[in-house]
Amino acid sequence: MRLLIQRVTEAKVTIEHKQKASIGKGLLVFVGFEASDSQEDLLWGAQKISKLRIFDDEHGVMNLSIGDISGALLLVSQFTLHAQTRKGNRPSYIRAAAPDLAIPLYENFISVLEDTLGHPIETGTFGADMKVSLLNDGPVTIWIDTQAKE
Repeated sequence: MRLLIQRVTEAKVTIEHKQKASIGKGLLVFVGFEASDSQEDLLWGAQKISKLRIFDDEHGVMNLSIGDISGALLLVSQFTLHAQTRKGNRPSYIRAAAPDLAIPLYENFISVLEDTLGHPIETGTFGADMKVSLLNDGPVTIWIDTQAKE
C-alpha cells in the first residue's frame, strides 16, 4: 500500500460538479493498493497516519499528530501511486491491485482508519473521476510505502 499524505488547511473532492467530501485542517491521504497488501499493511498504515507528528505545536515545531489537533482526514483512492516509469514514457500500473481486490481493501482501510482515529473520516469514491482540490499547509507532503515500512 502506498500513501501520499498532505497536511492541509482545507481539501475537497468533487465528482460530476457535486461536492462529495470536504475537510478543514487535517490530512489529505491518497492511497493506492497492490495485490500483496494485507490486513497488517492496513493496520500499520493507519497507525502511522494517526501518530505522524507533522502539525506545529505552540513553538512552531512539528510535534503534534492529527489526533492532538482534532484534525480531519480525507481519504482518496489513487491507483496511479503504483506507476512504474522505468521503461518508456507511458507509465505502467501493473503493480496496482485490480478493482476486485482494491475495493475491499479501500473499504476495510476506511474502517481501520475510523477505528484508529476514533471518528468518521471523509472519502472520495473509488474509481470515480474525482476533482481534488487542496490547500497544502507548509507544504508538508509525506510518502509512505507499507512494503518498505520506512
